Amino acid sequence: MLALVEDDRLLREEIEVHLTAHGFQVHAANSASGLDDLNARIAFDLYLIDLNLPGENGLSLCRRVRQSRPDAGIVIMTARVALNDRIAGYKQGGADIYLTKPVAPDELVLVLLSLGRRLKQAQMAPEWSLSLRDRTLLGPDQTQKLRLTSKEKTILLALVQAKDNTLESAVLCDLFADENDEALMSKHALEEMIARLRKKFKSVQVEGDEPAIKSVWGVGYQLCVRINFVH
Repeated sequence: MLALVEDDRLLREEIEVHLTAHGFQVHAANSASGLDDLNARIAFDLYLIDLNLPGENGLSLCRRVRQSRPDAGIVIMTARVALNDRIAGYKQGGADIYLTKPVAPDELVLVLLSLGRRLKQAQMAPEWSLSLRDRTLLGPDQTQKLRLTSKEKTILLALVQAKDNTLESAVLCDLFADENDEALMSKHALEEMIARLRKKFKSVQVEGDEPAIKSVWGVGYQLCVRINFVH
């Protein structure tokens, strides 16, 4: 189910017709308030939102959608091409993908299909269980058990609770600051710890599974498996 928010009537109708022809169930609105009315009745998986909307702007709307539906896919489609607008779309709006107009209709279909598949795979991903008491991590089938160090447990706890399961390297290093002299863990030491943690995950993962923790260029690290806590 896809929500389309676009104030240009002709463009909105063209997009709706094209996406419907490719199998999407589309519900369209011309404003944030219009989407609020749709959200009250329909649970959407994907959102396609313009930034230049009457009343509440698209960036604010995206942020609200992300807060209420953290598992939904958000695509911004806008005429704003400046780098600072793109950065705001990702960081403030929580968008998964930022497209600049004009967008080729077939490319839009492929983008939405790809995002939809990725979200479905994430929702179906098996969960790991982290025991906070004895620092053990159980695999999805409950037979795979990993022993964690105290620092490894701290890293996983922080990533699980972070937005998009992603944290900057500096933030992760700061987790281990010494209370006496406020010395931080070095970036190199953090890299070595992440490498050991990845190796532990890999030892029980099925061949072909994506890495449990991946590097995010220019940021830090992202946890790519689902983990729940067991006390």
